[in-house]
Amino acid sequence: MSSGDNHSESNDTGLRGLLPADIAARVLTCRQNAGVVTLVLDGNGLDAPARERVEAAAKAALMGAEGVSEVRVAMMADKAAPAAATPQASGPQPGKPLIIAVGSGKGGVGKSTLSANLAVALARMGRKVGLVDADIYGPSQPRLLGNEGQRPQAHDSTMFPVPSQWGVPVLSMGHLIEPGKAIAWRGPMASGALSQLIDAHWGDIELLIVDLPPGTGDVQLTMIQKHKPIGAVIVSTPQDLALIDARRAISLFDTAKVPVVGMVENMAGYVCPHCGEVSDPFGCGGAEAAAAEAGIAFLGRVPLTLSIRQESDAGRPPAAGDSAEAQAFAAIAGRIADWLDARVAAEPA
Repeated sequence: MSSGDNHSESNDTGLRGLLPADIAARVLTCRQNAGVVTLVLDGNGLDAPARERVEAAAKAALMGAEGVSEVRVAMMADKAAPAAATPQASGPQPGKPLIIAVGSGKGGVGKSTLSANLAVALARMGRKVGLVDADIYGPSQPRLLGNEGQRPQAHDSTMFPVPSQWGVPVLSMGHLIEPGKAIAWRGPMASGALSQLIDAHWGDIELLIVDLPPGTGDVQLTMIQKHKPIGAVIVSTPQDLALIDARRAISLFDTAKVPVVGMVENMAGYVCPHCGEVSDPFGCGGAEAAAAEAGIAFLGRVPLTLSIRQESDAGRPPAAGDSAEAQAFAAIAGRIADWLDARVAAEPA
């Protein structure tokens, strides 16, 4: 929901009273935004069938409440209880790539462009990086990485990523549908598509950059619950409206105990291509201040330049070059790489 809408988002403790007592005891957060209720439950001690029963019961109880049109449930757990059924992933699995999610609270802040350029910059540092375009309804990575029109191969219903000339393989719904065709799917279908993209044959890829759609909906909940990333990067432009929604994205990852690597301020200063003067049409420093307020790292700024737009539209990520814009992406990627190395080193063997 855009921050410009006149809907409130608040902790709705009154709804908890509608839940069965055993489920109410598992509530971590219960938020209502207009008619959509997002419920985060503690799933520790429950096997997969039990989680499904709890989720169904919670939805049935809350859908009867006045003003509720949709209920979204996420189940958080350190690890699943033993069961004959296949457990859901609760974190990075042995042999699977680590995941860094790139998110924002709203669209139009340049999140996809940042994701593509971070992946390219990390690959230039020698990292084995893949890119997943999780913006199911508005895929843009095929254009940004210059491999539009290519389709992924598949074996035993599992896809292989599409290579790019920048050393970053990628999977996107944009590789699977006709150009310009609308994707009119309900949440479960979009979440299932995300899982197919992430659970592909990534070969020796060690790190996946996942370009999330804007907001805090079904795809984000599936990412957190089933493919729990090792960290998240939040993108915002400097103005207050974007920062309001960016704080919601930070809150979602904090609630799910996914570490936030830091925040990036995009479109931070416009450099006139004629005179070189720098102006700030969206303001300056807002994301850095918001990062300090949230107690997370500020990873850097990316300027608003004509060359970034032109190169991106042409399928040539600026991070693949040596321009000032490339250096800005490389600096941010370097801070993320340092964070990742420290995080992996701190993980128990």
